[in-house]
Amino acid sequence: MPYPKKNLNANETIALDMHPHWWYFAEPAGSLFGSVVLGIILLTQTESGSDTRKYLGMAVVALMVATALWLVGRYLKWITTNFVITSQRLIFRNGVIAKSGVEIPLERINNVNFSQGVFERMLGAGDLLIESGGQDGQSRFTDVRRPDKVQNLVHAQIDAIHSRRTGAPAAASSGTTDVTEQLERLEGLLDRGTITLEEFETQKRRLLEG
Repeated sequence: MPYPKKNLNANETIALDMHPHWWYFAEPAGSLFGSVVLGIILLTQTESGSDTRKYLGMAVVALMVATALWLVGRYLKWITTNFVITSQRLIFRNGVIAKSGVEIPLERINNVNFSQGVFERMLGAGDLLIESGGQDGQSRFTDVRRPDKVQNLVHAQIDAIHSRRTGAPAAASSGTTDVTEQLERLEGLLDRGTITLEEFETQKRRLLEG
């Protein structure tokens, strides 16, 4: 289920809209598989027609139904979970009936970190930690597909916002305070590796000479 475009701001475009990695289903799918295997083992080890076999069969069926419902519930949650990067914001929303979400303006993002274990790296999954100037400070997102690529995309979108602003004719002549803010943003982009030192010096010279 894609993120509703009606929720976008004016002139806002979607750069990325994705659901969690398929590893999100590992626990319920593994439990369902395990219950089936356990049922086969138990039923083959008990005497046919005995009360023990009957009760074991009922317990196994109940366990398989419970794990199957868990898997269905996880799927419903998966299709209603969206991790979205737009030209203005980072948006995370989930929930089948009760909805919850996080929205972080790209301009407020200070740092983007990702973590992957060896197995997660093989699968192309991982966690993303967003540090921002908002009230929450840090937001962690799990089971993200290719978190290293997502990290690069966030930086690219931040850079695009900065480029649009510094490229405007009025950007360099809007006062000392604005120039200072733009320089601070440039330094942040340089620290994150979004721009090179040469690009930093070029943008800095353009601001100071404007």
